[in-house]
Amino acid sequence: MATLYVVETGARIEKDYQRILVTKDDEVLQRVPLARVDEVVLVGRVGATTPALLALLDAGAGLTMISRGGRLRGSLSPPLARNARLRKAQYGRDDDADFCLRFARGVVRGKLANSRTMMRRLLRRRQDLPRHLLTQVQEALHEAEAADSLERLRGVEGAGARAYFGFWRQALRVDVDFRGRARRPPPDPANALLSLGYTLLGAAMIAALQVVGLDPYLGFFHADKYARPALALDLIEEFRAPVVDSLTLMLINKRMIGPEDFEPGRKGGVYLNKHGRSVFYRAFSQRLETRVRHWSGRRFSYRKLLEVQARVAASFILGKRDAYRSFAWW
Repeated sequence: MATLYVVETGARIEKDYQRILVTKDDEVLQRVPLARVDEVVLVGRVGATTPALLALLDAGAGLTMISRGGRLRGSLSPPLARNARLRKAQYGRDDDADFCLRFARGVVRGKLANSRTMMRRLLRRRQDLPRHLLTQVQEALHEAEAADSLERLRGVEGAGARAYFGFWRQALRVDVDFRGRARRPPPDPANALLSLGYTLLGAAMIAALQVVGLDPYLGFFHADKYARPALALDLIEEFRAPVVDSLTLMLINKRMIGPEDFEPGRKGGVYLNKHGRSVFYRAFSQRLETRVRHWSGRRFSYRKLLEVQARVAASFILGKRDAYRSFAWW
């Protein structure tokens, strides 16, 4: 099963027997068997009929709504997994400083290790890229292992991320302006793609956590803020490089998305236009369905891996594991 992205302004989804229809002005734009959909993402001014929403819920599929610029507006999901014991354990861990540090260390280790993997892959193709930045990420990875507080760990993670994006910038085409990671609003096309990709990845992780029975809003590394899915943000860290960063680099460097696919936002920044969104959502969906090897020895799609890692987190929360083991990208 896959995600159905609806990006046509003024469109809406409807139910027709065992199918989901995408319609606009009484014209059917797309027909998708309900059994093949595990999530629907509505982008911008797109609507849905009540029968369509009920059909999705009955089929166990979720619905996510994001703004045209990529901001998560909300979601509709089937009932949470009936796992009160797990959620009770999760809430109890919130005040356990040692647990939070050990969990966060696993999260940061996964992010930095997978960032390092991407840098090494790029270096095999581009000998001109700055190797000293790879060394800095490697050093940050070692420092993360020794960090004795969340504050220290966040500082190490930040230093590693700056070195990584400095390297990532050098891997972009020379005619692309990217001076570093920035958002709200994204000042350039590369940042626009990264922000949108992270939003979609976060929405997919929220759905995975709900399937497992965890509360996406109570995390252990990202600071808790109202309406911020902290646990989802924790667990997407290890997937940023293999899913979003590598996809963005490919789309830009292979000229699959170019300057003509962006437009200025009403409040500043730049965002994908209609054609650009169509290309990006299709590519992102394909990336989520890409199968890769997990440390368990099995192969999963990235979409399934989000759930697998949510279950690994649940095992650690319940005390069945000594540490949180992140996904390792090779």
